[in-house]
Amino acid sequence: MELYIDFGIKIYMKLHIPNSAFLGNMDTFIRSYSPLSDNSLEITFNKSWMSVHPLVLSMTAALALQIKQNGGKIDAETPEATSKHYLDRMGLFKFLGIPSLSIREHEPAGRFIAITQITDTPALTKFITDMIPLLHTDRDQSMPIEYVISELVRNVFEHAQTNVGAIVCAQFFKKTNRVSIGVADAGVGIRRTIQVSHHAPDDASAIKLALTPGITGSTKQVGGTEANAGAGLFFIKSIAKVNRDYFLIYSGNAMYKLLKTPAGKAIRLYANPMEDRYSMHADFPSWHGTAVGIDISVDKTQKFNELLDMIRQIYRIDTKDRKKERYKRARFI
Repeated sequence: MELYIDFGIKIYMKLHIPNSAFLGNMDTFIRSYSPLSDNSLEITFNKSWMSVHPLVLSMTAALALQIKQNGGKIDAETPEATSKHYLDRMGLFKFLGIPSLSIREHEPAGRFIAITQITDTPALTKFITDMIPLLHTDRDQSMPIEYVISELVRNVFEHAQTNVGAIVCAQFFKKTNRVSIGVADAGVGIRRTIQVSHHAPDDASAIKLALTPGITGSTKQVGGTEANAGAGLFFIKSIAKVNRDYFLIYSGNAMYKLLKTPAGKAIRLYANPMEDRYSMHADFPSWHGTAVGIDISVDKTQKFNELLDMIRQIYRIDTKDRKKERYKRARFI
């Protein structure tokens, strides 16, 4: 079913794949998104060349799957740039219904993991197993990256309320020794999840709460529950920070981006995401779901247990202080 306004003009959800879109300059790509319809999607591509973060591919595929689930239509032009072979090999053509270029498929191990739809725990386990060769590193260094994937996908299972599941994509960049990961869903979004237990008047405040340790939509209790401590996104942001890498989260009309900590500057972890070096805007086109991107420099990754100890210390101090503050508040009978 296509939507119409006066004079029979069709309304499409639109998305443009630019020549360059990585976490540092993701804003331009996101602003190209036009969410005017939930059952018609128009995809266009830069004519010259395209080099994009896995998050771009995950978001595009998530939109396409949501449109298909709604019984809608996808109008995707065939890319002209030579990098169209890359998009085909990463699986984007399949999700958009573009005929394959019939390219010779090379073994992806050690280079990338194509766009993958994950709808259950066994599929998540397989994805992580397939991803390990991508990391070119030992067990201690790979564990933070495995944790990132597992936590982000489980967030989708627990909170997104979508049959589409999580759309995941990853790539290893040999020149910079970096793994880039993108996870997207087309579910209910962070604000609706957080509002179940906390006051979140807008998408920006909901993202802030979601990044704060001890806050979860599952309970009003500070520190979360035994099953959900409300620290997953805080842990992931902290992993990016100690590696001096980017982290980005986009939901509704708001996007929070953790900026790189400059070389030579001491790393400090903060429970309040607004104390980090970051950028945040709340005037983006509204994304009906959640999209998360992270870069991790493999050669800088600290031993996972040491990293978690560092993060847990901040978590314990912050939740303890907030519990004290809660009990200190005046009560009126």
